[in-house]
Amino acid sequence: MSVPTTAPGDGYVQSLARGLAVIRAFDADHPRMTLSEVARRTDLSRAAARRFLLTLESLGYVRSDDRAFQLTPQVLQLGFSYLSSQTLPDVAQPHLQALSEQIHESTSVAVLDGDEIVYVARHATSRIMTVSIRVGTRFPAYATSMGRVLLAGLSPDALQAYLARVRLERLTPHTVGSVAALRDSLDEVRESGWCVLDQELELGLRSLAVPVHDGGGRVVAAANVSTKVVSTDRSRLGDYLPPLRATVHAIEDDLRAQSR
Repeated sequence: MSVPTTAPGDGYVQSLARGLAVIRAFDADHPRMTLSEVARRTDLSRAAARRFLLTLESLGYVRSDDRAFQLTPQVLQLGFSYLSSQTLPDVAQPHLQALSEQIHESTSVAVLDGDEIVYVARHATSRIMTVSIRVGTRFPAYATSMGRVLLAGLSPDALQAYLARVRLERLTPHTVGSVAALRDSLDEVRESGWCVLDQELELGLRSLAVPVHDGGGRVVAAANVSTKVVSTDRSRLGDYLPPLRATVHAIEDDLRAQSR
């Protein structure tokens, strides 16, 4: 959660970046932290961390007891402007629910944000991961089926830049282990128009994803079906491809209608 030590441009406001870093320091594993813990996770001095925490507290984004700080629900307002200005989550949600009811599996839509995917819509039939997935959940793009689809949809220059900077962490023994292997996988995804990932993000999890296009044909999101290994054989995932594609076509049609 550290803040860049050098400003990337004349318009860069370091104090704003530090304040946002303090907010991002809180997560599912660190919902409540002491001043020292916040300072350590943000690479700030205790004095600086204290100023930012007290400012956020005065604005209503943070609350504290005697020793610990935690975020308040008001932080959700920071993301609400994005969600409310986007038609994709509202359009996708009923289609995902209908697909889930048809195939009895969890369905999701995500977008690419930097080097991660962010879930923007989801309908879960059961808990399939140790980590609870909800709108706003992030995962590294390289280790997810939706991420592979989104990466395959990047321009050649953007993809080359991503491959040059990505650091592949072996999340499971099945996670892609080299940039060359990742590039080959993305080539296959681009050619086929879909992606199956088998236990690369978490053991016991398989998923199938396809791209969502805008009116100009650009890949703007990805939709997937996620299943448990114990309940769905890998070969059965192919049965979900036609209904998943039909769902995505319906989402794309609705997006085009709204844009008109």
